[in-house]
Amino acid sequence: MDEHFIIRGGKPLNGSIEIRGSKNAALPFIAACLLTDEPCTLENVPAISDVKTMQDIAAGLGADISWNASKHHLTIAAKHLTGYAPDETLSRKLRGSILFAGALLGRLRKTALPYPGGDAIGARPVGAHLAAFEALGVKISEERVIELDGRELKGNNVLMAEPSVTATENIILAAVLAPGRTVISLGALEPHVQELILFLQKMGADIRWSHIARIEIAGVPRLHGATHRINPDELEISGFAALAGATRSEMAIRGIRRDYLDAVLLQLAKMGVQFTLADDEMRIHKPSAGYKGFRIQSGLYPKLGSDHLPPFAVLATQAEGTSLIHDWMYEHRLRYLQELQKMGANCEILDPHRARITGPTVLFGCPIDSLDIRSGMTLVIAALVADGESTIAHINHIDRGYENIDGRLRALGADIERVKSNE
Repeated sequence: MDEHFIIRGGKPLNGSIEIRGSKNAALPFIAACLLTDEPCTLENVPAISDVKTMQDIAAGLGADISWNASKHHLTIAAKHLTGYAPDETLSRKLRGSILFAGALLGRLRKTALPYPGGDAIGARPVGAHLAAFEALGVKISEERVIELDGRELKGNNVLMAEPSVTATENIILAAVLAPGRTVISLGALEPHVQELILFLQKMGADIRWSHIARIEIAGVPRLHGATHRINPDELEISGFAALAGATRSEMAIRGIRRDYLDAVLLQLAKMGVQFTLADDEMRIHKPSAGYKGFRIQSGLYPKLGSDHLPPFAVLATQAEGTSLIHDWMYEHRLRYLQELQKMGANCEILDPHRARITGPTVLFGCPIDSLDIRSGMTLVIAALVADGESTIAHINHIDRGYENIDGRLRALGADIERVKSNE
């Protein structure tokens, strides 16, 4: 049965919120645990549905899964893998399932994958993954599923046709156990890619990276178990910062890592959000002046990523002047602005990658639809800003990326209720 949120907004929040572990790190880490026959323990794992789906896929392949909910610890022991083809139904639930391809190629030298699912935010073809695998000697056949034959897997130079984060992670997972030397050029180096490299180093991989988007791997015969604490989710940090700003709230965001947040801090400052930093905490202050419209643009790390942008769009509706949003990556990402328009936002989609928002405007509560993980969080923020009552449908998208979001927001004073739909 589907669920929806009922949110009564229009009032500031107050208190502190603890950041959960990074979803985008947890998914490749779960796949990486299949590279060894020794147990691996992941700490600070977010309790979200995408992580549960990845656990279920790993269990279906024969891995033993142990989840400690109170500590957010996940232990995976993949001593005896019993399958090489991840469950098709589960794999279609999220795009991150494709990460099992690299791990299974490295460990078993073969896999068969369905085309992965995930958010409907635009074309995200698997071509970058397959081209990189072919460079390592993998033979590929595509019919109803993607058959990958890695019997001739070996190190090689891999030039990434696009800086895809998931494709970069996938080729790393395949290469760490491939004989010979692999050099990945023009790959992605987002924080969770860097963290995956650190985790694999703990497992015994001979891998290093430089700041010129170059990753060097010398394949090793085997890896061993390791324990790793997942970094705080920088997308939660930026989302809650935008939420605090848009609702004009005094809020402490705890458990952050500042070294991944330069672009987020710059965006907040440019739009006039007042904040202070101390140790692992960011405090957003009530504004002493109005917010300012500004360009909100995605880029390659360390610039803002595509997933950072939507919450800032709500902040832009409360800012004086015009903000231009430019998301170069996904042609359907901006659909959430149509939901904001229903709430009274003065925004115009100029083309599939650009939009203009003019503010400030008063938002009004109404029925709206969560379209994907990040748009769902964005609409929660908008509903908390809006006067009156909003109903957000299809909140299963939000649960894929945000742990207990309604409970955590209620602790800040939000009037938010989870209700089962009658459909």
